[in-house]
Amino acid sequence: MNLKGFEILQPQGWPRPKGYSNGVAARGRQIFIAGQVGWDADERFASPQMAGQVKKALENIVAILAEADGRPEHIVRLTWYVTSRDEYYAQLREIGAAYRAVMGKHFPVMSVVQVVALMEAAAKVEIEATAVLPDTL
Repeated sequence: MNLKGFEILQPQGWPRPKGYSNGVAARGRQIFIAGQVGWDADERFASPQMAGQVKKALENIVAILAEADGRPEHIVRLTWYVTSRDEYYAQLREIGAAYRAVMGKHFPVMSVVQVVALMEAAAKVEIEATAVLPDTL
């Protein structure tokens, strides 16, 4: 499937993943965004809940991407680091709603990894992003 200059890689016969893509092929200007936590410009966390922090971390990613004239649909990869797999699953509905509020129905390649802790003690999630802006915007 080719979508806005990107090709979603979906092997025939494989079930379609929910909330992410198995693979994406893209060509253009590459943008790499450092891990973002769910805090604002004053380094205050938007919420003590993981879902609220996910929303703010994604908003931070989108704000950085906008500096390169990019949009959420240009993101080809997200790597999430969460401090609690159990909390992630317990808030999955809210996390999904927060994701769609920021990213719409764009589902890039994604990995979610549980870690012992993040560098910011109050952080429950940190998300890294890679985007590719097509040669013709």
